Amino acid sequence: MARTNNNVLLRQLRGQLGKQLVVKRYGTKTVVTAYPDMSNVKPSTLQITKRSLFAEAVAYAQGILHDPVKKAAYAQRLKKGQRVYHAAIKEFLSKTKDV
Repeated sequence: MARTNNNVLLRQLRGQLGKQLVVKRYGTKTVVTAYPDMSNVKPSTLQITKRSLFAEAVAYAQGILHDPVKKAAYAQRLKKGQRVYHAAIKEFLSKTKDV
């Protein structure tokens, strides 16, 4: 793992470089690490359940975004700065809290 405080080349760089390196920022420091190997990580049953629930929430929100009437109805209820997409996901997940 390499660390740098004020490198001109890495100052504004964040994220992954291919599947080789990951550049992270912690405060004023930049850290370069190897890309993580997640091939042997098995998600738990609860993780699989929550991921599928979130996928359903995303599909629900996208359905609202693609329907201009529903989108306009949502937009009227929101405060300034809020997004229809995020509000739809929040609504879907709040309706399915029992899972």
